[in-house]
Amino acid sequence: MGMVRRPEISESEKLCSITTMISVTSPCPESTILALGLRDWPIWGCDISRFPWTYDQRETCLLLDGDVTVTPDGGEPVRFGAGDLVVFPKGMSCTWEVHQPVRKHYQFG
Repeated sequence: MGMVRRPEISESEKLCSITTMISVTSPCPESTILALGLRDWPIWGCDISRFPWTYDQRETCLLLDGDVTVTPDGGEPVRFGAGDLVVFPKGMSCTWEVHQPVRKHYQFG
């Protein structure tokens, strides 16, 4: 009996499937904040800057302050700010551009 071969997925197709998975809920409803226990998550902050980042794990975050554009490598920029719930997929490489200083609750996994 022969082996069935799965079609190869190109790097651009993999990238496309990753970059379309940034999820922004704007604004994040209070009911979601309470249900996820977001206010108990750690807080991370960053001044105005630009830097590369790769997500080794899925990250969910709630922006408390700030204005940010995240551009996945080879993808379209996604802008979000204070009050937004954002989910970044595992495996995504991107560039963060922090327009206004950021403080966010975050959780990996």
